[in-house]
Amino acid sequence: MPVAEAVELLARLARPVTPAGVELAEAVGAVAARDVAIGAGLPARRTALRDGWAVEAAEVVGASPYAPVLVARAPAWVEAGAPLPTGTDALLAPDAIGDDPRWIEAEVASGEGTRAPGAELPAGARLVAAGEWVTPLQCLALAAAGCTGLDVRRPSLRILAAAPEGAPDALSPLLRAWIAAAGGAAVIEGRPADGRDLAAALLAPGADAVLVVGGTGPGRCDASADALAQAGRLDAHGIALRPGESAGFGEAAGRPVLLLPGRPDAALAAWLVLGRPLVAALAGAAPEPAALPPLVLPLTRKVSSVIGITDVVFLRRVASGAEPVGGAETPLHRLARADAALLVPPAHEGYPAGTPVEVLPL
Repeated sequence: MPVAEAVELLARLARPVTPAGVELAEAVGAVAARDVAIGAGLPARRTALRDGWAVEAAEVVGASPYAPVLVARAPAWVEAGAPLPTGTDALLAPDAIGDDPRWIEAEVASGEGTRAPGAELPAGARLVAAGEWVTPLQCLALAAAGCTGLDVRRPSLRILAAAPEGAPDALSPLLRAWIAAAGGAAVIEGRPADGRDLAAALLAPGADAVLVVGGTGPGRCDASADALAQAGRLDAHGIALRPGESAGFGEAAGRPVLLLPGRPDAALAAWLVLGRPLVAALAGAAPEPAALPPLVLPLTRKVSSVIGITDVVFLRRVASGAEPVGGAETPLHRLARADAALLVPPAHEGYPAGTPVEVLPL
């Protein structure tokens, strides 16, 4: 199945999960379920941006150490963040008055050192839009506006993975970290070796989607595709993707199931092409704004590809551009150096060195 068709078909299986209210600290990295806008503007009164003396700017015009200005009453000292007294509109520096606090030795422009009413958070300003990944800075603004929580969509995924014989399961924790970075959450469970047991595990409740890692090839013990067909429906097995050609997907118990190869480079390629869009669809994420420019870097070396296949080439960003570290069958010691990837479309045979290409950060 061509990659574009696979991505579209898999996205159709993913329905946005039910929103849940969480505390602001827990909302970072999740996708907002609703718009959040400011009601009344903040601050309600003019406030101090720094410590200083509150004055009316019109009263101290022309003041200097050589020509101090006498005001009717001594200015009030205001700490940063506090509202200014009525009748004042600016802040003088701490050393702007003489021994007698009524003699002012510096002038100041109206509004200087202060925040006008409604200027920090204007009435009606949208702090978070539905479909956006929530950032720590947005949470800072929400907290300042008095919000204590936020409705988000954070998909829950179950990872069914078996460790390679005689080796620890290193791939599942990486997948869980990628899912968290995409706005989801994941639990890791062992993948049953028997096809019937795996089919039963695919039907177990408690997740919005399931990732099955390994067992996707033509080997005698590879039962992932057959188990998905038993448990529900196998929509695709074999994607025009390199590495990652043995990936597949379908549906069981009314939720998407993604089959990822067990080899790290193939699993990463299939995750980039299919897994990320799946989590984004489950989270109800909005498309990336067109105004955001893609990351484009020149290739430091030639990249070759095969017509009809989407090739994933792993890259390392260096001062001179993007250095290819490998594609299909990339050994782990080279894959560990990658921090970006290039997706070569099926209509291309590759790119010569120096070609500016759009890269996808890992």
